[in-house]
Amino acid sequence: MSLYSDEGVVLRTIRLGEADRIVSFATAEHGKVRAVAKGVRKTTSRFGARLEPATRVRMLCWRGRELDVVSQAQVVEGFRRTRESLGRLAKAYAMLEVVDQLAPERVPVPELYAMLVGALGVLEADDPAMVVPAFILKVLVSEGSAPVLDMCVACGCTSALVAFDLGQGGALCRSCRRGRPVSGEALALMRLVLGGKLREALGEPEGALASEVAEITTEAIEHHLERRVRSLHTNLQAHSAPREPLTQKGDAPGR
Repeated sequence: MSLYSDEGVVLRTIRLGEADRIVSFATAEHGKVRAVAKGVRKTTSRFGARLEPATRVRMLCWRGRELDVVSQAQVVEGFRRTRESLGRLAKAYAMLEVVDQLAPERVPVPELYAMLVGALGVLEADDPAMVVPAFILKVLVSEGSAPVLDMCVACGCTSALVAFDLGQGGALCRSCRRGRPVSGEALALMRLVLGGKLREALGEPEGALASEVAEITTEAIEHHLERRVRSLHTNLQAHSAPREPLTQKGDAPGR
């Protein structure tokens, strides 16, 4: 086995035997890494407290065939305010789960790691309502799957965008609508994120508009991953009500 050093964020942990854990890291230089941390569940271990989810560490690992072995870990950023708030921690876990499902093992994706560290830093400092939806939109851009928001994906018109369909790839006009309804304000807020005005988008307060964007971005990342991201629904259930899907024009009741 070879020895390597890297910086990483703990994504999740799994119990292994009576005293060990398997720790999944998103790292700066080695992609997603799964490593065994020996003895961390013992009450005398100081090592274990450094390897909790949403902790940024500098670690030294031995490379193994399937699982690496953590030899040392030093905390770079503990994100204390996030850990002391259930609301912030739920948002952190949602982003960690997205990265855990998205990042390939042992394949470096520096942009994804930088986005995660940046988003956790914003969450720690300010706890904006839009931090998770904005993070997801940025991830979709990096994956080449950003939704079309400024015109109808079916006919190309730029007016009366009233629906959003993931199968089509973005917004739809009144004539082409299908999928779920979307407000013009939600489209405008998402455009701020994708248009380089992230700071302005993060200023959107908690409320119906931020919840609408959170619903849309949750559906978008799950569509991209082709699986459910459970942590994202923890926040959605508290703030959103289910909506009826739109049908094609002429099929909706009363139209």
